[in-house]
Amino acid sequence: MTAGQIIVGMASCGVAAGAQEVYQAFEQKIEATGAQAELSVSGCIGTCFLEPLVKVRGADGREWTYAEVTPERADRIVDQHVLAGEPIREWTWEEGVYKDAVEAFMGPQVRIVLRNCGLINPERIDEYLARDGYKAIEKAVTAMTPEEVIQEVKASGLRGRGGAGFPTGLKWQFAHDAAGEDRYLICNADEGDPGAFMNRTVLESDPHSMLEGMIIGGYAIGASRGFIYCRAEYPLALKRLDIALNQARERGFLGKNLFGSTFSFDIEVRQGAGAFVCGEETALMASIEGQRGMPRLRPPYPTTAGLFGKPTVINNVNTLTNIAWIILHGGAALAQYGTPGTKGTKVFSLAGKVARGGSAEVPMGTPLHKIVQEIGGGSFSGKPVKAIQMGGPSGGCVPATLFDTVVDYEELAKTGAIVGSGGMVFMDEDTCMVDIARFFLNFTQDESCGKCTYCRVGTRRMLEILTRICSGEGTMEDIDTLEELADKVKNTSLCALGGTAPNPVLTTLRYFRDEYIAHVRDHTCPAKVCRPLLTFSVIEEACTGCGACRRACPAGAISGEKKQVHAIDPNLCIKCGVCYETCRFDAILVE
Repeated sequence: MTAGQIIVGMASCGVAAGAQEVYQAFEQKIEATGAQAELSVSGCIGTCFLEPLVKVRGADGREWTYAEVTPERADRIVDQHVLAGEPIREWTWEEGVYKDAVEAFMGPQVRIVLRNCGLINPERIDEYLARDGYKAIEKAVTAMTPEEVIQEVKASGLRGRGGAGFPTGLKWQFAHDAAGEDRYLICNADEGDPGAFMNRTVLESDPHSMLEGMIIGGYAIGASRGFIYCRAEYPLALKRLDIALNQARERGFLGKNLFGSTFSFDIEVRQGAGAFVCGEETALMASIEGQRGMPRLRPPYPTTAGLFGKPTVINNVNTLTNIAWIILHGGAALAQYGTPGTKGTKVFSLAGKVARGGSAEVPMGTPLHKIVQEIGGGSFSGKPVKAIQMGGPSGGCVPATLFDTVVDYEELAKTGAIVGSGGMVFMDEDTCMVDIARFFLNFTQDESCGKCTYCRVGTRRMLEILTRICSGEGTMEDIDTLEELADKVKNTSLCALGGTAPNPVLTTLRYFRDEYIAHVRDHTCPAKVCRPLLTFSVIEEACTGCGACRRACPAGAISGEKKQVHAIDPNLCIKCGVCYETCRFDAILVE
């Protein structure tokens, strides 16, 4: 017996890729062979593009990480590595075909928020404790005053990682100084941006680090009660949060008189129903209070009158996960990373048409091209990356010409995008930017709470215009109207959802206006995405007359004898694209 442990990555990305079946295959093989290896699980280390991942740890501590593991591979890993002591090197990170991709993805990263993700079993508190877990809260409660904790967070330069980028230490100071005795601390885990999964990664892979940050925050501001607001669509995250909370209570890290002090703190989880607007802090508090999640006017700000009218601090998952590290290492240790105005690191979710999708944590100040090309590996199609959408539906599209822009709140704002919570959606040359604007506006329009007229009605009118343009029915006046409506929605909406909803439209108009004009004036979609604007025809020289397209066509628009050149009747063609997808000889021309 060479191996001491077999650890299967079992975050949502791994499970989606087949990790459950791989785990069961190991379970059955261990039982059948009598191998003495312990079977365990971990969360996501960030390399979602290589899931399912399996780590084999030998009795000597040597580790080998296997990528893209299948049940069949699991069988051989047990026979050859676990029982015979010979790693299957070509399947590993360390020496195999994945080595270069892993080094490119992991090399530029500085992992503070993700420091434990993929390295520990998130359901075992002892593994968190072995990596200095809960030492920071002990240090804070036994050796620091609340004011000293706040000062250390201020010294770190940490700004909120939920989107707005407000200085965390200053927010804590406001709540600490507010009048009254009762205070609350809320973790905003209501991650709703399409293509964003930074918070989920932490909650599924290292929930204790976020909990410890919450407890420290509670001590700093004088709160005795905290809430985690997490969407119900995150069942695995909620399960592991529940396990972590129970373990923390059992070990005395939550509850009465922590570490023999007068400080008491406990945490309750509240599940959201998936309303995107509840990511806005005042709507989130209304939801916790049992009311409909709708934003309210500010001031008063939550730090003065928040949850149940009491001083309240709201931080997101990634913000809080920095806190324990800051207390242990000092604020200056975090401040060494980043730019003068934006300190520390930032976790990004790389999604869309990306070659290496996953979660990556880089120092603030990192140029976008480093994230896009080196870490993300460009597009999975191999075609040039045309743009990235940053900040989710509230963000904007940054074109390739601006990839020298660094990750910094102020610098990214100049492009019309935002850092946001950290979603980064890749788009290649086959992406229609008008269609992308329509997609994101459809999302925000659907998620509007309806309180503000321009957000409720204005986004609907904008979506109608974008739909017309994508259908070839738009006019040049529509483009002007889009810009006018975008300005009105942006400046008259009560909350950030409405105020930022036009960003995808405004940035695509700013950088890709030629595509709008092509749709309207030329009735063509340059990316060949908008089906109503396309024409399908047969390339005679390439057609073999196999008949596959004719048999697949749902409209009966294709005719032709066997082994003879076929033809598409434009009057019958419904532009579904089935012929293009079916043809194996590249004989369908799309224009």
